[in-house]
Amino acid sequence: MTKIGIILGSTRPGRNGEAVARWVHEVASGRTDAEFEIVDLLDYKLPVLDEAYPASLGNYTQPHTQAWAQKIASFDGYIIVTPEYNRSVPGALKNAIDFLYAEWNNKAVGFVAYGSLGGSRAVEHLRGIAGELHMADVRSQVALSLFTDFENFSVFKPADIQRETLVTTLDQVVAWSKALAPLRAS
Repeated sequence: MTKIGIILGSTRPGRNGEAVARWVHEVASGRTDAEFEIVDLLDYKLPVLDEAYPASLGNYTQPHTQAWAQKIASFDGYIIVTPEYNRSVPGALKNAIDFLYAEWNNKAVGFVAYGSLGGSRAVEHLRGIAGELHMADVRSQVALSLFTDFENFSVFKPADIQRETLVTTLDQVVAWSKALAPLRAS
């Protein structure tokens, strides 16, 4: 069965991403075409990148990197849940991505973002990063506004249309994850 990781890309105390990731998982869990698992960056306690060799060499020496690599390698595709910080990606998410290379290759990725402009600028940066890592980023994305999809900027209450957009994003990630399976097998 196709396995999709829902990566919670914020480690900030009081983060909105936890509720968003749970919502993604709840919607995804109703599907029968893939298995879904939340992967919380907080659970991996990754320091600022501390590997001596470039990730593309695959020579991971740190136990935390090896654990992170094993988890990421176990998936066929990803949904990245990310806030937008200062018109970009949270540092913890970028750092976690940079720890690895081959584990990301030939896998699909979709984005569920949130922020004052729906996290769109963070997603644009992530699309470039995904391309460098040989990931297939899907067109559909969920853009959650802090003004309309959160009450008082902190209680997650997505508009009905967001669920439809999420389903489309999940459809695309699952389809592309399956389509890329032969590349991962070689």
